[in-house]
Amino acid sequence: MARYFDVHPENPQKRAIGQVVDLIRSGGLIAYPTDSCFALGCQLGNGEGLDRIRQIRQLDDRHHFTLVCQDFAQLGQFVHISNTVFRAVKAATPGSYTFILPATKEVPRRLMHPKKKTVGVRIPDHVVTQAILAELGEPLLSTTLLLPEEDEPMTQGWEIKEALDHAVDAVIDSGDCGTEPTTVIDFSDDHPEVVRTGAGDPTPFE
Repeated sequence: MARYFDVHPENPQKRAIGQVVDLIRSGGLIAYPTDSCFALGCQLGNGEGLDRIRQIRQLDDRHHFTLVCQDFAQLGQFVHISNTVFRAVKAATPGSYTFILPATKEVPRRLMHPKKKTVGVRIPDHVVTQAILAELGEPLLSTTLLLPEEDEPMTQGWEIKEALDHAVDAVIDSGDCGTEPTTVIDFSDDHPEVVRTGAGDPTPFE
């Protein structure tokens, strides 16, 4: 059974955040809120966690996973980013965007797009997510919590707990966080391509 954490949306309880991070470090898979919608997340090197995410969402190996980063310094360890792209990404973060960029050697091969060697990265504008990332000290390997055959992600923590009680190790609930996934911008060749329009305004990249 998944543990259920009711976390304050503006002043997350340190004890709860500490327990969540301990769970992630011990190989746990969590469902957690972001500034776009709920996501599934685990530690970067957690191969079993990655397999569990694939199973829950029924994903193939072409799916772009996202590294959810605390800040730009962390993001820069995992992707190659030119000066032009740096300025564009910097202006849009933190926010509801995912950027697809060439991965560095820090990224496990199984997380990269098999042909392009790219990975998705983002810096969320969400107090609870930021608290988890600050305590963890590394990115969360993530993907939107969108179940197979569903058109929209689930928005309620209790709903997620009910649906995924035996599939995840914890559900972090800090209230409704919306149903729209991030806007995805592909910067794999330095020119922006809007791959998916979502919560972030795509206009600056069109």
